[in-house]
Amino acid sequence: MRKFLSLAIALFVTALGGVQAEEAPKNYVSYPYAFIGLQGGGQTTLTDYNNWKLFTPTASVSFGVQFTPVFGARLHVNGLWNKGGVYGNGYDATYKFNYATTDIDAMINVINLISKKSYHPLNVYLIGGVGLNYAWGNEDNPVLRRFISATNSEDRLSHNFRIGTMLDYNIARNWSVNLELAANCLNDRYNSRITYNDDWQLTAQLGVTYKFGLPHKVKGNPNSNIIVDPATIGTGTETGHANTNVNIDKPAPAPTPAPTPAPTPVVKKEEITRNIFFDLRKTEVTALEQPKLAEVAKWLKEHPTAKVTVTGYADKETGTAAVNARYAKMRAENVTKALITKYGIEASRITTDSKGDREQPFAENDKNRVSIVIGKE
Repeated sequence: MRKFLSLAIALFVTALGGVQAEEAPKNYVSYPYAFIGLQGGGQTTLTDYNNWKLFTPTASVSFGVQFTPVFGARLHVNGLWNKGGVYGNGYDATYKFNYATTDIDAMINVINLISKKSYHPLNVYLIGGVGLNYAWGNEDNPVLRRFISATNSEDRLSHNFRIGTMLDYNIARNWSVNLELAANCLNDRYNSRITYNDDWQLTAQLGVTYKFGLPHKVKGNPNSNIIVDPATIGTGTETGHANTNVNIDKPAPAPTPAPTPAPTPVVKKEEITRNIFFDLRKTEVTALEQPKLAEVAKWLKEHPTAKVTVTGYADKETGTAAVNARYAKMRAENVTKALITKYGIEASRITTDSKGDREQPFAENDKNRVSIVIGKE
């Protein structure tokens, strides 16, 4: 048991020390998502018999949902092959039987719990669960029958409490591989040997997980929320013909000249819009976007009575609503700060706002990492 716990702790500490946040791949599965997993490995039961002789293969299947970057839950079924051992009175033998354990497990992503980032290639989960274990075929071995209490039945149903840890590594958009170590506490009658203590079963398994993403989609017209730079609206005139009847016997009266219409004034729209785009998980205005701020500042200086609104956004496909709200707010504040400190615009002329990921102004996801600057007279 101590070796098992030492190995689990060593793997856990190694993962915490070596994992680094990376940029999320484009269109990676965001939260929440459902998943299905398959695992295979080995298990043994801690008894007063030689534990290495009780080592057998084991397999698992699981279905679950990762509700947030930190919390998930799954239904986990594990089992099939097992062994027990008896000795004494000249006997020293193992016997085979079958089992199945069904648990409902809570899953805590420790990396996302301590990190501000919501995507990591390697994640560490703490797992705790409760369920039932069912064992059968325990009494086929005649040697074992000499050691079974007369009150035991052939079928054994017992509780199961599980604690464990899992290292999960993303290898593709929807796929990950994992290593899971777990300790299961079962009733004493689980393996037919009564020792008046709960039995501990240890499992180590490698597995693969497929994630069913639940992407956020723009409802209705995908272009209904797109914000674009205002275009200059041109003016035009219409011309037509008036039919006239000409009398060859009588000269037609000279037409009354129509009054010359006054020219329609061209109204210049006194406003400006600039979209300041940001990189993934970035809030600082890049050198590529600085010329746009310079244009806004120049326009404001040419229109001393105009004011400007700066609104920050974050894309909905990456991160959580809380994280995105923070990014959007910082993006808007940094644009406002640059207009004040770098370009000398009075703070009283700027209104700063943030929409987080509640609104998506662009149909293309990556463009929603943006601060939209609108100046009006």
